[in-house]
Amino acid sequence: MKRIQSYLFKQVFRSVVIIVGGLTLLAILAQGLSQTDLIVENRQSALVFFYVVALGAPQVIALLTPLALFVATVWSLNKLHRDNEIVVAGAAGMTRWQIASPIIRLAVLAALAHLTVNLWVQPTAQRTLRETVSAARADLASSLVRPGQFTSAGENLTVFARDSRGGDLIGVLISDNRAESRDYLAQRGRFVEVDGVPSIVMWEGQIHQMDSNGALSILDFDQSTFDLSPFINDSDAVVLKASDRYLHELVSIDRTNYQELQDEEKFLAEAHTRLTTPLVSIAMALIAITAVLGGDFNRRGYSRRITIATACALFLIMVQLTVQSASRDAVLMNIGQWLVPIGTIIGISMVFFKWRLPKAERVQGAYQ
Repeated sequence: MKRIQSYLFKQVFRSVVIIVGGLTLLAILAQGLSQTDLIVENRQSALVFFYVVALGAPQVIALLTPLALFVATVWSLNKLHRDNEIVVAGAAGMTRWQIASPIIRLAVLAALAHLTVNLWVQPTAQRTLRETVSAARADLASSLVRPGQFTSAGENLTVFARDSRGGDLIGVLISDNRAESRDYLAQRGRFVEVDGVPSIVMWEGQIHQMDSNGALSILDFDQSTFDLSPFINDSDAVVLKASDRYLHELVSIDRTNYQELQDEEKFLAEAHTRLTTPLVSIAMALIAITAVLGGDFNRRGYSRRITIATACALFLIMVQLTVQSASRDAVLMNIGQWLVPIGTIIGISMVFFKWRLPKAERVQGAYQ
């Protein structure tokens, strides 16, 4: 790579990093707002909150990379053009390919990084994210007990604790409203696991129960254990969605699993999406290159061409997203997921690289 090409590569690369970083930060902050219930409702620590937000970063980066590459390429090339650096490169005899090749190389590297995120980083982060959120929301110790408040787990269980000290619950009331309604009152209690079953152990209390005749019976106890497992919703178990699966899990499903058979087309569409979206980065870079370098030099700028290119880039993204959505219901539409980016790359390349840069005399004449 020539020195001028290395310079162009660094300029665009710096812009891509800044834009991707900025857009990702904004997207992560927006995503973090949807996870505030982990702290507000489930009383998790700030560390858990930031961990959950960080796990969502790979998916955000993958979504923003093509758009960020387009914006960075347009901004960098336009700046270099305004500073006459592209003009000097053309006057020195560099062809369009030689000027564009550093950006295309960067786009290919971005596509490879995007593919790596799609195939390994994103599914790993997504399944970890789902497991972490599920564990946080299933944390009975934090969700059931809020000192000074009555909290419920469904319609049949209400828990109250006057205070919490060092892991112990002070002044415990448990109201079990199933077939045989019972109320537990205890001086002290604590959340424990008995043989892997979540429970509350209570000391120095009473059990109040109405018998079949409507008479109240009171039983004193020194220690009693209340089983919480009937109140845990098994439907909250972690179920891996298409975005949480690795490529081989999307292509090769368990045909004895009814739900996976129902989602087979969705899984296949997700597999093609993982493989084709990195190609969009290359297509977006070519659109940006064509916007700035695809015409004659103009000292007044390239706002018109950039506007048209921006509209084309947005149209490409919308078409790709539309095809991806349609692929979930029609297997043949997966072909379109490949045709859209590849067709764009081939079409722009045929138009752009058949031209030559203006000769040095023509470029110099543009300044006279």
